[in-house]
Amino acid sequence: MTTQTPESAGIVDPSAVLDERFKDAISSVLPDLPREQIQTHITPSRQPKFGDFQSNCAMPLAKRFGMQPRELAAKVIEAIDVTGIAEPMNESSIAGPGFINITLLPSAISDALGSLDTPQLGITPPDSPPTVVVDLCGVNLAKQMHVGHLRSTVIGDAIARLYERMGYKVIRQSHVGDWGLPIAMVVQKLIEREDAGLDLQTVTLAQLNTMYKQAQSECKAETKAVQLLEKVGGHPKAMAELELRIENANEHMERAKSRLVALQSGDSESVRVWQRIYDITMSACLHTCARLHANVTDEHSAGESTYRDELGSVVQDLIDRKIAEEDDGALVVKCDGIKEPTIIRKRDGGYLYATTDMAAIKRRVGTLGGDIVVYCVDSRQSLHFKQVFAAAHKAGYDKASDGHDASLVHAMFGTILGEDGKPLKSRSGENLNLSDLLDEAVSRAEATLSERSPDITGDERHQIAEAVAMAAVKYTDLAIERVKDYIFSFDRMLAFEGDTGPYLLYALVRIRSIFRKAQEAGIDTGAIESAPFDLREPSEKALALKLLRYPSVVEGASLNHEPNRMCAYAYELASGFSSFFDQCPVLKNDDDSLRASRLRLCALTGRVLEDALQTLGIPTVDRM
Repeated sequence: MTTQTPESAGIVDPSAVLDERFKDAISSVLPDLPREQIQTHITPSRQPKFGDFQSNCAMPLAKRFGMQPRELAAKVIEAIDVTGIAEPMNESSIAGPGFINITLLPSAISDALGSLDTPQLGITPPDSPPTVVVDLCGVNLAKQMHVGHLRSTVIGDAIARLYERMGYKVIRQSHVGDWGLPIAMVVQKLIEREDAGLDLQTVTLAQLNTMYKQAQSECKAETKAVQLLEKVGGHPKAMAELELRIENANEHMERAKSRLVALQSGDSESVRVWQRIYDITMSACLHTCARLHANVTDEHSAGESTYRDELGSVVQDLIDRKIAEEDDGALVVKCDGIKEPTIIRKRDGGYLYATTDMAAIKRRVGTLGGDIVVYCVDSRQSLHFKQVFAAAHKAGYDKASDGHDASLVHAMFGTILGEDGKPLKSRSGENLNLSDLLDEAVSRAEATLSERSPDITGDERHQIAEAVAMAAVKYTDLAIERVKDYIFSFDRMLAFEGDTGPYLLYALVRIRSIFRKAQEAGIDTGAIESAPFDLREPSEKALALKLLRYPSVVEGASLNHEPNRMCAYAYELASGFSSFFDQCPVLKNDDDSLRASRLRLCALTGRVLEDALQTLGIPTVDRM
């Protein structure tokens, strides 16, 4: 993203312009200091009466160069050129031990708002946009989406949207667990049920989920229990029952293994049943993603099955180039700095998740052209990705076609906890069904709406409740620093006050209602597009300064894979608008030029807030 300056197309972010001006001044005062090492420490002022921004550059630099902070601050002020951006600075601009206070020119703020008030809202896409591949969602066949899939879906989608907002080319990849022995177990189970009269076309995902658990249980041999009875002694009848169960489990396992071989060889019956399982699972998954306003569609699905023909060649390539070596019968890749080697083939010749992930990196960089590959997977997989990334780098699979190394990023996230501080589970102790959780959120939102807005009824109320519930759930998840755990609380996330999704929606509704009322009053709002910004009150200026931060917030949230930055900004903007609206009459204003200025400020605030919410994948409403 290109930062505009007063000398080019107008100020977009005053702090970015000030940063460059301060670097110029510091370079002239400290010529031995490389420019790339200069940190200006420019932040919004906490006390507006002293200025709009504050720089703390003098104190760390003075310590480094053996100077007094105020002395260095004075030299910087003397050398800096703030023409066109800030009021002239002098000794009175220095506060305390060496803080430099900066007050922007009113004209600079107005010009900057004008530069922001464009279709792109001050965000300029790069001339040659990088390609970003985002791994997100990642469900398993025959299993319902549970609460654990919420974060990988909404965080992954938000990161993808942030890069798209920056103008990058984004490719989403949902790594579906649709291959291997566990899936073959379910295929075998379904074929057996179909032989007994089950109509495959009537099977639901809930039934598949039950069959998955049954198949897992049936194939699990209780050999440890037999070993324990043999050691401590036990009733012969109990021993006989256990041995029979082990025999049955072994038979189920052999049938599942045979079915896997048949599936891998393309057996028509096995593939037919597998495809039905795939269709049932993915239909439910994509429906839930659409409900969450997450852009995850069938074209984004990249199942493990799509890599099955690539794994052998990947392993052989690693052997041929001596990247992989044998270790106690297994094939591993050893990497400097990683204590545990990456196992890519087991002793019995079977492949692992790491094998598929190596093939995925090879495809995502080499075939899809990914310059940045982001994995939105929970933090418990951090060691796995360290190993895989290191192994892929050693193998050169992260090498782009032009020779540069692609950036491999594990955008890890924490766990969703219940009110008891433990991972959120259902009453039965199982992973909570995601669809059920969303239904509950909608039900609660609809109850709240019926109390707050009894005039909204029927389908309209349900549609608004659906949007409010999704906004509440998604915002709560995204607003938390993604590496942290958080406690799931319907009461807190559905509140219409405070740092919540419904509060942001309500702020946008208030802005939209201003223009509806203006239209009803016969006020021409079309003319405000060219109205000069006339910022007379402190709350107007404060709102303007928040608006001007938007391009840099989008950039920072994107490049650091931190949607929570966007959430924090959206909440600050909504709060700033609330203060402005309470203190500055908009429609009830007899000064036509001032009313036009404030209407334009409202319109720009609404556009920025809506753009931020859309970039996060949060739905909006017109009333609530």
